[in-house]
Amino acid sequence: MVISETQIRVRYSETDQMGYVYYGNYAQYFEVGRVELLRQLGMSYKGLEESGIMMPVISMSSKFLKPAKYDDLLTIRTYIKEKPQFRCKFEYEVLNELNELLHVGETTLVFIDTQTNKPVNNPKQIADKFDVYFK
Repeated sequence: MVISETQIRVRYSETDQMGYVYYGNYAQYFEVGRVELLRQLGMSYKGLEESGIMMPVISMSSKFLKPAKYDDLLTIRTYIKEKPQFRCKFEYEVLNELNELLHVGETTLVFIDTQTNKPVNNPKQIADKFDVYFK
């Protein structure tokens, strides 16, 4: 299993009229978590795209437990619990400064060859980086 944590401070523009984080912003928080997890593994989206691989989101789920509010310091905990093959499933927990679980979600991404625009198996240069975590 791979676990990564990153923090985000809720900006005023991310809240709705009630002062809660607007629901659509959680997809952006998930993206921040994914990008940082890949960076922790020594990869970047930019590097993947330059090597001919895209990773579009093919599904997303989100469950709201408690509201996040303006100026909260959120921890985005991101997990990969299974070694990626054709798809890579990311799971997320969003916690506040009191370590209260506010939100859970998941996204599934697929590896796409940029030349053919077709799904491909997890490329070797990426798979090798996961081998340390999944033996």
